[in-house]
Amino acid sequence: MLKSLDSFKQHLIIFTRYPEPGKTKTRLIPALGDFGAANFQKQMTEYTIFQAKELQKVTGISFEVRFAGGNLQLMQDWLGLALVYKSQGEGDLGERMRRSLEDAFQSGMEQVIIIGTDCPGVNSQLLASAFEQLCTCVLVIGPALDGGYYLIGLRHLIADLFVNIDWGTHQVLQQTVDIAYKLDLSHVYLPLLSDVDYPEDLPIWEQTLNSEVGNWRNESYQG
Repeated sequence: MLKSLDSFKQHLIIFTRYPEPGKTKTRLIPALGDFGAANFQKQMTEYTIFQAKELQKVTGISFEVRFAGGNLQLMQDWLGLALVYKSQGEGDLGERMRRSLEDAFQSGMEQVIIIGTDCPGVNSQLLASAFEQLCTCVLVIGPALDGGYYLIGLRHLIADLFVNIDWGTHQVLQQTVDIAYKLDLSHVYLPLLSDVDYPEDLPIWEQTLNSEVGNWRNESYQG
């Protein structure tokens, strides 16, 4: 008999970077400046965490923040003491994602999803759909317009999905899907969405702010 959605041990991993001016969202610095780009990173991270908390209200998921840059104290000063923080550690993006998945599955999780904070289309409803899809397939993936992906979810660790990938290029999604086909993994796609990485992408964020139901900016953060 299939398990119900809430009976799975579901875990969300949010990859983000501490918003240090000059070292985050650097491709937006020409339009926003060092501090503006860092503040943009701050806002998008807070928005993503708000969405995770909204999902938590209706499901039994747990979530953690995997950070690069800064340190634990800075993250706690920024986002508070109530969240679970872990460093992304060393290695390329694939190594860091594989490590985070391995940790989650070893702790007993049965469905694990990784997201970044660059895609404002990743809201609580989309995350709920992604976890639901994992009830019937091994791999769920959210394709991004730039040829990468904004979300990847698994029911168990498949390390091959994170090696020999040209991270940061338009080939990431296709290379990942090719591996999935080679391994005969049952997989499903979420809607195609756009990241906000370049100045020309900023209207996507503005549209999200204007259409978002619920004032996430009232969320209380320290710092």
